[in-house]
Amino acid sequence: MSAYAIISLGGKQYRVREGERLLVDRLRAEEGSVLEPRVLLVGGDGAPDLAPTAAVTARVVAHELGEKVRIGKYRRRTGYRRHAGHRSRLTRIEIVSIGAARAAKAAARPQPRTARAKREPAAQAEAALPEGYASLTVAQLAEAARGWSKAQLEAALEHERAGKARKGALAALERALEEQR
Repeated sequence: MSAYAIISLGGKQYRVREGERLLVDRLRAEEGSVLEPRVLLVGGDGAPDLAPTAAVTARVVAHELGEKVRIGKYRRRTGYRRHAGHRSRLTRIEIVSIGAARAAKAAARPQPRTARAKREPAAQAEAALPEGYASLTVAQLAEAARGWSKAQLEAALEHERAGKARKGALAALERALEEQR
């Protein structure tokens, strides 16, 4: 089975394969330009990937008008008759490639220092958190914070700032730190 992808274009989802041509709602891209639609799923070779890093590349072939749709309204015995028509504006695209070009670039690029620096203290802070901290409400946290050490208070404060940032919890922890100084 060859690789396929499910892409999102113009609020609609399409299942595509390499070399396939399809009509989609009119895109603002010019004829001959290349675009990368949002990829929702990649499958075909093994299990489908629901969080794909692969890129799908499509080329705009032409802008076209769809088939004419005729609409007729009629009410009996009143002489009421209305006729209208409509032709959708469409774009024909060709899927050039379904590949892992974006994933290879992301893997080759080194991770920024700031992201690594943020992750390491967070792991240390998790270890220094007081017992049962995750299940405490703001009121319980304010009461219990008075008995914690300075290291535990700082770890809890850092955890709150990195996570939910509950205003009451931040205020209670900052107040407890002020009292210890």
